[in-house]
Formats: sequence, structure tokens, C-alpha cells
Amino acid sequence: MDHESQAAIREAALDYFTRSDSIGRCRAWVEPPPGIAAGAASPGWAALAELGWPGMLAPESVGGLALGLTGAAEILCAAGTHVAPEPLLAVAGLSAVLLARLVSRHGSDVVGCAQPIPSVLASDATPRCASMASADRQMIGDATLERTGARALLAELVAGRSLPALAWQESPGDLSAVPLNCGCEPRTGPEGGVLLQGEKLMVLPGAAASGWLVSARGDGDGDTVLLWVPRGTPGVSETLTTLVDGTQAAALRLEQVALPASALLAQGNAAQDALRQALACARILQSAELLGVGQAMLEQTLAHLRSRSQFGVPIGSFQALQHRCVDMYIHLEVARATLAEVLALADAMLAETTLALERLEAQASRVNARCSAAALLISRSALQLHGAIGYTQECALSLFYKRTLRLSAWLGNASAHQRHYAALAAAAPTGAGPAPDDAAWEQGFPRTADWAAMPEAPFRRMLRAFLRQHYPAPLRYLSHRARWSEMRAWYLRLSAQGWIAPAWPQAHGGMGLPADKLIAWIEELEQYGVARAPDQGIVMIGPLLIQHGTPGQQQRFLPKILSGEHVWCQGYSEPNAGSDLAGLRTEAVRAQDAQGEHFIVNGQKIWTTLAQDANHIFMLVRTDKNAKKQAGISFLLCDLRTPGITIRPIQTLAGEPEFCELFFDDVRVPAENLVGQLHAGWSIAKALLGFERIFLGSPKQSQYALGQLERLAQARRLFADPVFVQRYTALRLDVADLSAAYAGFANIVKAGKPLPASVSLLKIWASETYHRIGALLVEASEEQGAIAGDQELDGQTFNALAPLIGASSAMIYGGTNEIQRNILARQVLHLPG
Repeated sequence: MDHESQAAIREAALDYFTRSDSIGRCRAWVEPPPGIAAGAASPGWAALAELGWPGMLAPESVGGLALGLTGAAEILCAAGTHVAPEPLLAVAGLSAVLLARLVSRHGSDVVGCAQPIPSVLASDATPRCASMASADRQMIGDATLERTGARALLAELVAGRSLPALAWQESPGDLSAVPLNCGCEPRTGPEGGVLLQGEKLMVLPGAAASGWLVSARGDGDGDTVLLWVPRGTPGVSETLTTLVDGTQAAALRLEQVALPASALLAQGNAAQDALRQALACARILQSAELLGVGQAMLEQTLAHLRSRSQFGVPIGSFQALQHRCVDMYIHLEVARATLAEVLALADAMLAETTLALERLEAQASRVNARCSAAALLISRSALQLHGAIGYTQECALSLFYKRTLRLSAWLGNASAHQRHYAALAAAAPTGAGPAPDDAAWEQGFPRTADWAAMPEAPFRRMLRAFLRQHYPAPLRYLSHRARWSEMRAWYLRLSAQGWIAPAWPQAHGGMGLPADKLIAWIEELEQYGVARAPDQGIVMIGPLLIQHGTPGQQQRFLPKILSGEHVWCQGYSEPNAGSDLAGLRTEAVRAQDAQGEHFIVNGQKIWTTLAQDANHIFMLVRTDKNAKKQAGISFLLCDLRTPGITIRPIQTLAGEPEFCELFFDDVRVPAENLVGQLHAGWSIAKALLGFERIFLGSPKQSQYALGQLERLAQARRLFADPVFVQRYTALRLDVADLSAAYAGFANIVKAGKPLPASVSLLKIWASETYHRIGALLVEASEEQGAIAGDQELDGQTFNALAPLIGASSAMIYGGTNEIQRNILARQVLHLPG
């Protein structure tokens, strides 16, 4: 679905829920007048039917809209922002997907009269076709029974005349789609049919359901069967329970329920696959609704903080409250990025001829775990930040809080989905090492290609083959920040290949990788243990000159960055300024003599990474001492071999001389090295900070640390420990979802657009994820987690402490995470100063 269609659906859904006062209808539904049970009715369903939304996922052949998951997710997200009381997810999502799968099903799994008769629906003595009533035979015609039965049910659902409920769950916390308790056996006598026996839990909607789509074990071989049980069928008893948000759930007891042969909708693989697909799709749509609920709670909280005053000031100006709001926002945006990625993947998978159900289920659990965790965090924080009013039923927040509790429990909670994802993804580890088919790569390594058109799998195989052939084995899994002397040969090898700048446009000598290939590039290099070369020229000043440099500057500097002739470092921080870049005091005075126009620079820079290996520096200097702090700053490029520059290395906590202090004493810098306008360096600096933050927010460091953690876990058989697996899986999902968020910002850069202030969320999430991985790595190393320096693990270098120590600095450099939260609070959430 294109973005315009998606936006149109979003706007229409939000407009309807606003005009129909969905929040008011929800309150009336939860708090009904005396004598009416809460949640008993489905207010507004007829209006939704007029819009066609019950059929949002149904095929057009039965009157559906066929919006696909992406379009349906927009409606569910809008429903979440308005706590719509109608059972859209349960009926238009879960039941409709199952029936639509059966309607469109073709192939050997389809049961028809021409096929062998399953014993589950016929007596041993009577063929099923012969035992059916004439009306049943007429209904079948040339079509299969399940396609005909499912089609009729789906058509009624789409028209809004029926609300079928899927009854599949048999025990709390069980996400399996395989029925174990509920079974059926053939009925004796000439009628044939089936006797159904068992129990089902948490069936939604409760009293509003027209009947139930019941999964059961077939007689004999135990294959899954799907049966239609209309409301009022003898032997069905229903116990209704009101859930926290007013929704009704039913517990069904099925005692010798006699069903005709026409009740069969599907059996065997057709039934099992339909059930699995329906549950996976519903969990993705549930994630969209959770996202909408979370968005609404954040907006309500921000409005409250802006308007509520204490101690004579808006409480939204308190930094502690601002930072809590920022964390709510970060979790929401990571969840939003994850949902967008999963929807794209799911729609592509559903369009394939052969659906990889395990992949769909894994992605559904991934996004459900993320959105559930985000909505729960937001709901708890919102309640706290509203104070006493948030604890009252009068506050609208109460409706959203309770909806979050219900949605994050039904269809599996976050922990259950993490475990489900771990089980499904167990065959696809993230660690280093070539895939078995790498040796088959015989197509060479092109300097340039249409990388966007190249499928991801062969692109990754190509990279792995290239790394095995060319990357120096002693440099794998370095525990320290690599020096230029160590990485020079590898840098030049990539340069000769034309692969040194994967994100640069091809017009400037880069690979021009699209976002998905760039993520794959990062993942493959990190998983193989490729050390980071001194790359400030590639990731920072190069992209800045491409966007803001003059043609002359691009011609002078970009080729020499690519060739490795120029190695760059960054000169931003100064003593006593820290993250306050506008407080810099290094001064550049414009002058002119017989040799031309130039600047004379005096001052000091500090925390300059690997300046001792660089031969060029890009830096901020003050060119107007009388202007306001941010108005008198310029952006200069300087050759570090210029007389008057002194470099002093500083050892880090890890004992490495990674940082440096630089002194500038009457250093002459040519005027043509000014980037942008004089005194306008702050706008250039902000652009560069955007590049820095997207770089610092890339999944590279976390991918590397996760690979180290996996190496350790495999060596020590930690994947047999369920507690470790749960923690590892949560971190693995943190990294995967970081990649989704990173891809969105990478696309902004590739489109040549300025990065928004929200890019700061990447740096926070990436560095704190990196820190959590490092902490678990030390813990999992047991006593060896206290060893200083390198160890050996399976013949390769290993350092248990390096990621944790590195993560500690990652949360400081590039602007501390606290500063990033301040930026997000003021510039994105618009909280008062």
C-alpha cells in the first residue's frame, strides 16, 4: 500500500472515531446505566458495517475491502487512540482473517466430496456425502465444503450481520494453535456429523458473539479441525467475565455438542495453517491498537504537564518529569518503527505463493512484545505523571490505562511473546560465522551495482564471502578501538573495492546502499567481528560536505577521504564546556596577508577521538565574540600538520589512548576551509550532530556486543538456561527494533533531507541497549568477567569487559544521554523550559 492510501485510511478512521465520540461511547459502555451489563452490547457496530470495516481484511469477492494488514493497522491504531468499544480486533481481525484464509484456500489440503471422507464427520458405515442433507449437498455444489461454509460466514461478517468469535485458547499463557483439550468424534447414526467436547478460554467478543469458530482435535489422527458452532447450539454453556476495560470474555464448556457435517470448515493442514495465520495477523493488528493507545496516553500526559502548575511554574518544566516523558516517547517511536517494518514484511509474506508461517509468527511475536512493553510503560508513567487525578475514573486516562492492561494480556503478554520468538527464531542465530552456502558465491565482487535490486540473501552471502577472503583474521573481535596503523590495509582494501563508503551516493564515490542493505551491511560486518576503522571522514565530515560543502571543497576533500589519504577527527568539545557546544572559546580571527585570506586559530579541544592518528580535523570555532553564544560560531577544516598544533593523548577507563587533547597556538587555516557562511557554523554543527547521532544510534555496537554474548553463550551452553534465553531474547529484540528505527532515519539522510531533532532517540536507545548487553556479558562470564584484558574463546580474542566499558562512554560522547533527553523534551515534545 502506498503512503497516500495509507494516510487517507488513517485520516478517515481518526475522523470517524472523533465524530462518533468513541471515547464517550467507551465510557458509556464501561459504565452503563443500572440494569445493563457492562460490555454486553457492541455499540456502533452497525455504523462500522456501513463503512465496510468489518470486511477490512476480507477479499472483494465477498464484499470486503481487502486493505491488507498495513491498511487495517491504520484503522486499529486509530481505534486505539479513541479506545473504540467495538470488537474490531476480535471479529474484523481474528475471525475475518481465519475465514478469509479458508475462502481463498486451494490445494491438496482442501476437503471436498471427491476426496477421501474424514472419519471425524461420518460414521464408519456411511460415506459423508451420502449422509448429508440435500440442502448441505446443494450448498457444496462444485466448491469445497470449507470454502462454501467459510464464504457464507465471512459474507455475513462483512455485512455486519454476524459477529463470529474464534474459540482457540485452552490454557492461560499458551500461545500454541494446536488444540489439546477440545476434541471431537464421529456421531453414530445416519445423520453423521460430529460430537464436540472440551473447554475454551478468553473468547472475545463475549455475549455479542453470534457463534463460535472452534478449533478441536479430530478423531483418530488428532488433526486440527475448525468447526462452526452457532449460538444456541445445545450443549454449549457460556460463562461471561468482564475484563478490566469493560470487554466481555467468554469461557465455553462444550459437552457432547452435536454438530451436522456442514459444521466442518477445515481440517488438517488447512485448519492448522489458517488458525496460525489468523493468530499471527491478529497479534500484529493488536500491536497497532496498542500503539494507538500509547500515543493517546502520551499526548494526554504532555497536555497535562503543559497546563498543570505547581510552585508557580508548569510541572512540565521539571527535568525529572521531562525525562520520563522522553522515555515514553522513545519507547513509542521504537515500537512505531518496529510495527512499520513488521507490517511491510508481513504483507510481503502474505503475498507470496508459499507463506512461511514460522517467519510470520516470529515477526508477530516480535512486534507484539515491543508494542505491549511500550504501551505498558507509557500507561504506568502516564498514571504517575497525572498525579491523583490519574487515579480517578473521571480522568479519560483511566479508559486508556485499562485498555492497555487488557490488550497486553490477551493473545499473549510481552514475556510470552519473547519466549515464542526465541523458540521460532532458534534456527536463525545472530552470531558470527559464515552460512553454509557462502562457499557457493562465485559471482565476484562488483565495485558498483544496482544494490536496491539485489535480493538481501545473496547480498549478505556476497559480503560474508568477501570478508572471509579479505578481512585479516587477527583483527576479528578486537577488544579495543582500532588504530589507523592496524586498520589501514583493510581501509585501503575496501577503498580499492569501492565499498569504503556504503552510505554515500554513488555520484560521490559511495555504494549508495538503500536502508535495508545498509542495515544488512552493518549486521554482517559486526557479526563477523570486523573492527571499526578511524572513520570520522566517512561517517561525519564526508556526508556533511556532500550536503553543505562547495563544489571545490567536495573535489578537494571527498576523494582523499575515500582513498585514505585524509584521516579525520572531530574538534567540538572543550574544557569546561562539555556538552554545551555553544560555550566553546577556541577563537578564529580572520586575517589577510600576502599569502591570502586565512584564519588564525587559538584555543583548546578535548575528548578528540584518535586525533593522534588523524591528519585533518573539522572543528567549531568562535569568530564573533560579541554575538550571542550560538550566533558567532563558524565551521572550519584544518590540516593537523599545520604548525602550532599540539596533540596530547588521554588514556580511557579501559587503559587505551583513545581520546586526545589538542592545543592551537596561532594556527593558520586557509579561508577556503570555511564550510558554510561566516558566523553560521551553528547550523552546520547541528547538521553534523545529526549525522553523528544517527551514526552513534546505528545498531553497529549493539550488534557486535550481541555477537560476543552469543559466542560466550554457545561456548558455555547458556542457551539451555531458560532465564538466560529470556534475557538474551529481550536484548536481541532491542537490537532488531533499533535497526528498524535506524532504517527510518537512514532513509531521511538518503533523501537529502535534514535530520529532525528526534534523531536523538536513536543515540539514547542504541547506547543504553549496548550497555545492557555489556552488563549481561560480564554477568554471564562469571568470575572471568573480572579479568582485565583479552581472553581466548574458541580460538578468537574475547574481552568480557570491553562492551560494558565502551557502552559507558557511548552514553557520554556525542552529547550525554541526559542532554539528548533535554533536546527531545524541548524540541520534539515541546515541554516548557
